[in-house]
Order: sequence, then C-alpha cells, then structure tokens
Amino acid sequence: MLKTLAGFGAFGLFWGAWGAALPAVKAEAGVTDAQLGAALLCVGLGALFSMRFTGYLIDRYGGVVLPVAVLLFAACGVLPALAGSAVALGSALFLLGATSGATDVAINATGSSAEAASGKPLMNLAHGLFSIAVVVASLGTAGLRAAGAGALPVLGGVFVLVALVVALVLAPGSTRIKPVVKEKAPRRLEPALLIFGGLCALAYVVENAWQSWSAVHLDTTLGAAPALASSAPAVFAAAAATGRLTGNVLLRQLKPTQLLVAGGVIAALGSGLAAAAGSPWLALVGIAIAGLGTSVCAPTIIGMAGAWAGPERRASAISTVTTIAYLGFLLGPAAVGAVSSAWSLPTALGGVAVLAVIVAVLGPVAGRAGTKRAR
Repeated sequence: MLKTLAGFGAFGLFWGAWGAALPAVKAEAGVTDAQLGAALLCVGLGALFSMRFTGYLIDRYGGVVLPVAVLLFAACGVLPALAGSAVALGSALFLLGATSGATDVAINATGSSAEAASGKPLMNLAHGLFSIAVVVASLGTAGLRAAGAGALPVLGGVFVLVALVVALVLAPGSTRIKPVVKEKAPRRLEPALLIFGGLCALAYVVENAWQSWSAVHLDTTLGAAPALASSAPAVFAAAAATGRLTGNVLLRQLKPTQLLVAGGVIAALGSGLAAAAGSPWLALVGIAIAGLGTSVCAPTIIGMAGAWAGPERRASAISTVTTIAYLGFLLGPAAVGAVSSAWSLPTALGGVAVLAVIVAVLGPVAGRAGTKRAR
C-alpha cells in the first residue's frame, strides 16, 4: 500500500508543479502560444506510445518497473526547463509524456495488485492522494514563482523530491515483486477491456472538460471576476480529492458498480447545474458537485479491470484500459471547444452532463463484464 500511495503522491507532485510552472517554461523556451499548444500535444502522443507496452513490461519483469519508470519520469520532467526552441520543447515533452504514461500504468497496476492482496479498497484513496498532491504542489510552485524562481529550480526541485521517494520507498524491495507471465508478447485485446476502457474514457472526458473549461465558463459565460473564475479548477480539484477519499470509504459498504453508477449520476447533476447556472457562485456549486461525482468513476473502473484480469494479466489489462481512457482525457477539452464553437459553451458543457448519464447507465454493463473472468 505504501508504494502505491508514494507513487501516486510523486505523480501528483510533478503535475501540480508543472501546471504552475508552465508560463515560465513557455517564456524560457521562447515559444508562441501556438507553438506551445503543438508541443503540449507531444505529451499525449508520448503517453500513448508507452502505456500499453509498460503493462507488458510489468507482467514480464515485475515490481522493478515502478521505481525505474518514476525515476525516469522525474528526470524527463526537468528537460522542458532546458528547452530553448519549439522543436526542443516538443521533443522534451514527448519524452515526458512517454515516461508519464509508463508511470501512470505502473502506479495503477501496483495499486490494483495491493488492493487485490489486501482485500481492501485502495484505488480511490490513491487517486485522491494524487489530487491532493496536485493542489499542494501547485500552491507551492505559485509561491516559488512569486519569489522569482524560474522553471529549472522548480522542476529540478521536484526531481530531487521524487528521486528521494524512489530511493526511500519505491526501490527497496521492488525486486521481490516477481513477474507473473513468461510470454514474449502482449496478450490480445479482449471485449471486456474495451468496455472498461471506453467507459473510463467517457469518465475522463467529463473530468478533464471541467478541469479545463470551468474557469473559461465562469469568465466568458457568467462574467465572473478574474479571481473567482480562476478559482474554479481548484474548486473542482479539491472536490475531486474529497470524492475519492470518500469513495474509498464507501467501497467498504458498496459494490464498485454501485459506486460507479452513483458517481455518474452525481457528476451529471453537477454538470447540468453548472452548465445551466445563471450566476458564478451557483456554477461553482455545480462544478464542485461534478468533481465529487466524476472523481470516483475512473479509479473504480481501473480497479474493476484489475480485479477482472487477475494476477496473471493485471498490469497488461490496466495498461490497455488506461491507454483507451487516455484518449478521452486528451480529446475531451477539444471536443468541448468544438461544440462550443458550433453552438455555445453552456451547450457543450450540458453535453458533458449527458456523457455522465451514459457512464451511470453503462456502469452495470461494466459490472457484468467484470464478473466474467478472463481465460
């Protein structure tokens, strides 16, 4: 359990610092907004490149993959601060994305294994710790930036902290977690994994849509003051952390399918309220409710996929599900922007509420798929 929580905490520590340090990275690389946008796409491309293969590596080589992936991720996190051009930044972000995707799979696979071994829920707690680490690191980086720190001191400092986590927590004993398969190639894609991955992708669309567009919605649609509008992502992240910690406790009384359905319904209600709100404060209430609901969906689905797969193929299955789901995470904000351009932003965010309803409706389908063990 400790390795899982440490891995998720380290992952959130970087991404919280990254978001707050991004303006400094942009300025020091000397790139335009358009060049930065293109470079950021390389993060997603790198992750998609590595995620599926990482699951195979974990099944093949065991627990040693986790500390290696996390350490490489932290090291590559420093590279964007050294970039001096758009090409260099794009290349650095591709490497960052590849190691980020590998870390994402490794920590989720480790969490699923720990959950199965202990018989106690863990995935929502771990994802909740990630959200808390993001908020803490973001606020800490904001303070460092206010004091005049550039991108390299911030990201270099994160590397040192994560390296300490690897040395003190993740690396010790990692070689004792043995491989579980001997095959030289990844297993074939199975229908159950498509169900888990597709449903998780929808959950990520809802989650990242609000994370990316909530401030814009308050600013442009509702005319909120800049400070109030800027608080929307933090409100969403805090609600998500609260939802995941609460969801982890609820899983002691509820089945995963029940929590997934409840999360989808709550996310739909919150999304609908925020999209239709006539005032910024009411929209913030809806955004918080949406964060509470959607936060439990992806961790619960990943946990269900790991339980379905069993120890022989857990990492490979989780890597497949997270790869499919990551497409939703990447495409969600762009889809909201496209619908907003065609109609309006409230209409697009109302569509997000519909997607949350679909998650709730299809939750039992994932539950039935989870009862059919892979052969």
